[in-house]
Amino acid sequence: MNTRNVIGLAAAAGLAVVSATALADRSEWPDSFTVGTASQGGTYFTYGSGWAKLVSDEIGVPGGGEVTGGPNQNLALVHNGDLAFGMTTMGPAAEALAGQSPIAPGLPLDNACAMFPMYETPFSITVLSDSGIESIADIPAGADVGFGPAGSTSDTYFPRMLETLGVDFNRRNGGWSDLAGQMQDGLIDVIAFAAGVPIPAVSQLEVQTDINIIEFTEAEQAQVMDAFPVSAFDIPADTYQTLDDASRAVSMWNFAIAGCDLPQSLVYEATRAVMENNDRMVQIHRAARFSVPENYDKNTVLPFHPGAAQWFEENGYAIADDMIH
Repeated sequence: MNTRNVIGLAAAAGLAVVSATALADRSEWPDSFTVGTASQGGTYFTYGSGWAKLVSDEIGVPGGGEVTGGPNQNLALVHNGDLAFGMTTMGPAAEALAGQSPIAPGLPLDNACAMFPMYETPFSITVLSDSGIESIADIPAGADVGFGPAGSTSDTYFPRMLETLGVDFNRRNGGWSDLAGQMQDGLIDVIAFAAGVPIPAVSQLEVQTDINIIEFTEAEQAQVMDAFPVSAFDIPADTYQTLDDASRAVSMWNFAIAGCDLPQSLVYEATRAVMENNDRMVQIHRAARFSVPENYDKNTVLPFHPGAAQWFEENGYAIADDMIH
């Protein structure tokens, strides 16, 4: 019987109604928590800071988002216990479990467990309209390309994707907002984004100047999908003012993560808070429309935290035993 039914029966019997959060065993809960996000100007920062506040409001424990280097660093920080929660993509997660993380080569980062599905991260390219670049093939040899923070999903995969497509470039790193400013100042030529859409930095750019959002050709999309753990994705036309039609791209799924040794009741309540308040999550960021329980099966890499698995199973979503920590 789920919590709502228990509460309903208690109320019908004339008993005091107590919330599930109040009933949770808090004896081993931390006094506060932090969610590892990524750089300001990216979707991770907006989404992660928002879900930290939502969870904090719901469970009554102070919490907030923290700027980090993104998915790879979040995995390492959560694994080490430096952060309670974080966010990552499936590609970096698979490499981290295999001991192939660029942050900790040779060390399997196996103390980071899956919590709940977030959204897909499209890989997309943005340039200034006056650059004359209208396709990936148009990117000139030696172009300065910004790939986001060092160690981020974009920085890990997008350079390899462009190399696979025969692009010759100079690699640049930085926060998304900083890179957008550098492109406007003529210091870099291209930004290769990997972030949930709409990306705040791109939305801000198109308000300030004319931009082109460069899509993959069908052949380029197929070539990249064959070489990397990504799937086909179309950026909807209504995502940006710049787009007249959907833009062909590729994407990876993102999941929230928790330290595997965190109390089961804490992770259960944090998962419940997000999964049962999707309307509030969508107000935080439109990408959260995909943060729904039905997408739990998009994680085929990380074991679920027992607290998260408990919430999903109580709500009718079966998780295999070997996918629970």
